[in-house]
Amino acid sequence: MDNNEILVSLDIGTSKIKVIIGEVVGETLNIIGVGSAKSLGMKKGAIVDIDETVHSIRSAVEQAERMVDVHIDSVVVGINGNHVELQPCHGVVAVSSEDKEIKEEDIHRVMDAAQVISIPPEREIVDVIPKQFIVDGLDEIRDPRGMIGVRLEMEGTIITCSKTMLHNVLKCVERAGLNVLDLCLHPLATGEIALSKDEKNLGVALLDIGGGSTTVSVYEDDTLTGTSVIPLGGDNITKDLSIGLRTTTQEAEDIKLDHGYAFYDDANEEEGFEVNIIGSNQKEVYNQVHLAEIIEARLEEIFLYSAREIQKMGYNEIPGGLVLTGGTMSMPGAADLAQQLFQSNIRIAIPDYIGVRDPQYTAGIGILKFAYKNAKIQGKAFSSSVSEQVEVSQPVEQRQQEQVKTRQPKEKEKKEKKEPKLANLFKYFFD
Repeated sequence: MDNNEILVSLDIGTSKIKVIIGEVVGETLNIIGVGSAKSLGMKKGAIVDIDETVHSIRSAVEQAERMVDVHIDSVVVGINGNHVELQPCHGVVAVSSEDKEIKEEDIHRVMDAAQVISIPPEREIVDVIPKQFIVDGLDEIRDPRGMIGVRLEMEGTIITCSKTMLHNVLKCVERAGLNVLDLCLHPLATGEIALSKDEKNLGVALLDIGGGSTTVSVYEDDTLTGTSVIPLGGDNITKDLSIGLRTTTQEAEDIKLDHGYAFYDDANEEEGFEVNIIGSNQKEVYNQVHLAEIIEARLEEIFLYSAREIQKMGYNEIPGGLVLTGGTMSMPGAADLAQQLFQSNIRIAIPDYIGVRDPQYTAGIGILKFAYKNAKIQGKAFSSSVSEQVEVSQPVEQRQQEQVKTRQPKEKEKKEKKEPKLANLFKYFFD
């Protein structure tokens, strides 16, 4: 295994920090290592304590290093938040070589030309994502290298973000002893794994519901057209359960993971459990219906705010429906609730990689895949992300099965659907 074929992603979330080591073999991505740690320095998607965040990053990195027995030097970092803005761009250059063959340097020049725009001093350009190249008027070219032409144009999207937010993230990563190999926008990374090309072309909304925030993104014509972040997520559900069941936050989180159900109509009344009452030695017995009543109310609110954000982006109808992902979407019944509310095509995106078949890893894997794909288009050369590589004799898949605990989403039997009690709640947003 060549070190140059290994990339490492760093997904700094509100509830968890995840590090994923991926090996690129040809055009195939294999996941060979995963590390995760509780995120202690984040709140609502923003860094509120640098020291705690650095400690959490180190913990996740060490866990991933132990799994594959390597030392991680560099990472591709995911960037997210309401401070991120998308802006269309256009660059034009003359092909420089005498034989008029478009080369790597021409790609760099046209991308540099596209970035010559006026941006506020408090903002910084994170990346330029090419949508298409145009050679002498011929458009929809994905990779013009090797073609003959006189005039090269590029149409794409410039991603800018707040300098303050970006520098805080970079400072945390550097203080954790890591180099930043590249930056990747979360919605683009998540879309790389969660969405098909047809969905992106037709028009689709992507909801990434994490612990502390929900990222709402809309794709159309194979392009990310809008993104927004709502400061609501799975942690809010946990707090509601903690208050409703009068128990500790940690026990509420465990109960949510073990017994939680998002769709009240299909909750199982016979599934009971005991809860330790905070401030006393007493225990009370609750069932899944009690949980579903609390969970459904908060999840409805998250979907409602998501619908409003989609409408603010100028979309009253989404032909491709909605795709749900993120850690909160591993809860059974979430898709049924969304189907009832949105009255549209709904599916939950789960990464199809051994050891990480859980919606919480969608963004982390997407960062690897998107960064590699974008580097090829832009002609970037990634240096080694790891060092001190040990000899590995076992196949990748076998190592993954032995070293990574596969967490499968809970399956439930499909019951006969009842009459939707809130069938038209979201009709206003999508009619």
